[in-house]
Amino acid sequence: MEIKILICMGTSGISAGAEKVESVFRKQLKLQKLIDKCQIVKTGDRGLFRDVLVDVITPELGRIIYEYIKPVNVPEIVQKHILHGRPVQKLQAGKDYEQFFAGQNRIVLSNCGQIDPENIDDYIAGDGYKALKDVLALAPEQVVEEIKESGLRGRGGAGFSTGLKWELCRNAQGREKYIVCNADEGDPGAFMDRSVLEGDPHSVIEGMIIAGYAVGACKAYIYCRAEYPLALERLKKAIAQARKRAFLGEHILDSNLSFDIEIKQGAGAFVCGEETALIASIEGHRGIPRPRPPFPTRHGLWCEPTVINNVETLANIRHIILKGAEWFSSVGTDTSKGTKVFALAGKVRNTGLVEVPMGTTIRELIYGPGGGMANKKIGFKSVQLGGPSGGCIPERLLDTPIDYESINKAGAIMGSGGMIVMDQRTCMVDIAKFFLDFTVEESCGKCVPCRIGLKRMLEVLEEITEGAGLQEHITFLEEMGTAIKNTALCGLGNTAPNPVLTTLKYFLDEYRAHIENKVCLSRVCTKLIKFEVDKDRCVKCGQCYNVCPVGAIDWNKKEYAKINNAKCVKCKACLNACEFMAIQ
Repeated sequence: MEIKILICMGTSGISAGAEKVESVFRKQLKLQKLIDKCQIVKTGDRGLFRDVLVDVITPELGRIIYEYIKPVNVPEIVQKHILHGRPVQKLQAGKDYEQFFAGQNRIVLSNCGQIDPENIDDYIAGDGYKALKDVLALAPEQVVEEIKESGLRGRGGAGFSTGLKWELCRNAQGREKYIVCNADEGDPGAFMDRSVLEGDPHSVIEGMIIAGYAVGACKAYIYCRAEYPLALERLKKAIAQARKRAFLGEHILDSNLSFDIEIKQGAGAFVCGEETALIASIEGHRGIPRPRPPFPTRHGLWCEPTVINNVETLANIRHIILKGAEWFSSVGTDTSKGTKVFALAGKVRNTGLVEVPMGTTIRELIYGPGGGMANKKIGFKSVQLGGPSGGCIPERLLDTPIDYESINKAGAIMGSGGMIVMDQRTCMVDIAKFFLDFTVEESCGKCVPCRIGLKRMLEVLEEITEGAGLQEHITFLEEMGTAIKNTALCGLGNTAPNPVLTTLKYFLDEYRAHIENKVCLSRVCTKLIKFEVDKDRCVKCGQCYNVCPVGAIDWNKKEYAKINNAKCVKCKACLNACEFMAIQ
């Protein structure tokens, strides 16, 4: 084929209409008698939300990238670009696209958006399963040692040494050993695992087979939430293809290794991302954690030694084997090697998946690939790292390096890689309440600190945001949060107070304003807003007037707006529309 057309068709692309775009491409190519000269490749998402993303690769012009493509744009691309060799400039990706990818080092995401995830030959063409072939020529102990020397740490949150985990499982006594891929990605706004499974499923499968060979396991499970139907569909196809090519099954590649993978679907419980709760769920029990030790490497699935790695960790394995431990350890910092994938969301210009070397600062990530704040007039306030159990980092700590120790020192956690950027219109008390509400809802309720302590903290936060806060509530939240961190049974409880404790540490003035002055400085907590126009801030633009659904705002050109509180329903439409924070 002389011409290749790549269409991003992961969940993000499909939701933006990629299937219709692909259908129109086929019709137009047939109409122009070009279908035999063109190859359409349905890829996974590449990370940047500019869907539908389409790449046209020709011998004469190389790769031209188009963004925000709709079916109506396709005839013009086919007619001008493919037929006559003149790219459609108005549809081409611009500086934001270039900036987003410029500072990245894509290892885990290297195939996402570049290959057809449903075609094993595409994966093999890029050295797919070569690492497995190389591993089979080594002793299992050598493989374990290579992963240890690489410095790879678990990307699921805790950051435990992957090689050491494998070694512990290999040396453990058991009738049978298991490999489990934790794909139960439950953090709001996180989609790293989903994108890898949709865009490059064979990399995870190959990593699991290598892990199985290294620790002496013959059976594996991928635990993936049912809310990821496309990821599950592509995983099933990839596993079937791998079996057909003898990468899975009995005597893999004519070796003594026998290994197979089964998919287990989770029902969406956030707590099942915790490894002991995940094990219980696979075994058919209610997904609730159990005390550790013993750890799963000694007493895991069906009481046998088990290695549990998340998707991103496993996707790194083949690259380490192919390029060597020294290559991998040369990326990152002394204690945190390699790269980390982040789901960058919130009030930034460019949202999506970003893969950067460990040690990159938070500022470099937000103002590099992220493109800075979406609205520069409002400005940065905080970034939430580590999902609902993470912490809120203020502007003065933006130069904190992204590594396990530095992030923990700041009061947050690396987590699976969620990163939500917040601007000055964000109330940090309300944010703490939002995340705590999530963890209270998702707690399994097994231990008292989680079941009662988190619920009581949430009730206090609700009182504060409704104007009923007391001075002693601050001391209560600090003491209760610390007690829960020290006494909860599992990782969910140990980290759930983080949003409250970090906002108390870095944004105490907002708590005091809520409690002492009954004022929400960010104009978010409805019961603390007077809904009056501040004439010192108002620029007489009329935006609030235009969006008010009940006609409660009086405004004429070149005049200040006025709010009729008798009509006002406190819907906050005017607050959201005003870029100058003129509503009090």
